[in-house]
Amino acid sequence: MGKKMRNLSCNSCSISVKIVFLLCIFCLDMSCVKCQSWVVKDNSSEPPVPPIPPQFRNKFQRILLSILLGTLTGLISALLFAWLVRCFVRYINKAPILKGPVVFSPKIPPKTLQAALANEPELLGSSPNGKYYKTVLDNGLTVAVKWLETFESGSPETQTKSVKRRVQQELEALASLRHRNLMSLRAYVRESNRYYLVYDYMPTGSLEDALSRVRENELELKWEARLRIAVGIVKGLQYLHFTCNPRFLHCNLKPSNIMLDAESEPRLADCGLAKIIPNFDRAASSYSPPESYQSCSRYTDKSDIFSFGVILAVLLTGRNPMDPFFNDASSGGSLGRWLHRLQEAGEAREALDKSILGEEMEEDEMLMAVKIAVVCLSDMPTDRPSSDELVSMLTQLNSF
Repeated sequence: MGKKMRNLSCNSCSISVKIVFLLCIFCLDMSCVKCQSWVVKDNSSEPPVPPIPPQFRNKFQRILLSILLGTLTGLISALLFAWLVRCFVRYINKAPILKGPVVFSPKIPPKTLQAALANEPELLGSSPNGKYYKTVLDNGLTVAVKWLETFESGSPETQTKSVKRRVQQELEALASLRHRNLMSLRAYVRESNRYYLVYDYMPTGSLEDALSRVRENELELKWEARLRIAVGIVKGLQYLHFTCNPRFLHCNLKPSNIMLDAESEPRLADCGLAKIIPNFDRAASSYSPPESYQSCSRYTDKSDIFSFGVILAVLLTGRNPMDPFFNDASSGGSLGRWLHRLQEAGEAREALDKSILGEEMEEDEMLMAVKIAVVCLSDMPTDRPSSDELVSMLTQLNSF
């Protein structure tokens, strides 16, 4: 509607300008006629043309002035009307700021959720960006709740409606994401500068928990399961990078943000929170791409690929990238550089986790996966494959 009104106002302006231009030409012609009527040629034998009587000349000027003023008045009125309509359309299109629990799942009654949040929940974990809790609703459903501090307490930004509306729109966009390998936002509650984000509860825990139990010999995670986890992660990234419009970036991909369901299928958590939290903490870690240390504005989908490359390297080697061993210059300074050196020297097999070595066919798959991880860990983002390409690379290693 606003677009039509803008077109209408533009057409009105064009017509009005043309009318004014024609009137000016007409006045100029009349002035020329008037001047010529007073000129008497010396050699002319014809009698001079009598001048136009003053009463007719004044009447013509009044008519001309009325037409000109009417045209200008119409033009100004059309522009004013178009502006008012545009303002009205913008006003009615503004999303209202919702109060109370905002629920996206029919399994979560709003009143039940509000009552559950009032109780003291069980702490699951914490990070610089918030804390995770476990709580049980009155209907018996267990959910995970993330307490998210979007702004510092007392910050003037928390009081502005535009900021509240922007955060609400971002949360609604996150709630619209639906994929097998994503943690979907089920509901949220806003209280002052704090948001409670509600997700499905995963009793299995995160990939970080699983890898810790593997290192302590409390859990066995064979190559087939590790490859399935890697494929699930990259499929989630493929959905965010290529299916979503606009594109979503994870911005904080690491094992603690990858939850595992009962079938060890990975689900990416904390997707897109960087847009909601102005001071989002991409704490420098072994999973951060090199470009993130230079400028957050340079973070792209290839930055997520670097983080995935580190995760794939961890799945292959079983090593913790924070191990002091990688601080030594002889190791290259990081898990990625260490793996790259061994791969170039033809000793990639020495890097593989001994607990998953077995069949020759699986070892061949793992050595191919090492090459994929090394490419993902390239210093230049343009040298890294896309998530779309990675899905094809990894699924070709086995049948999924």
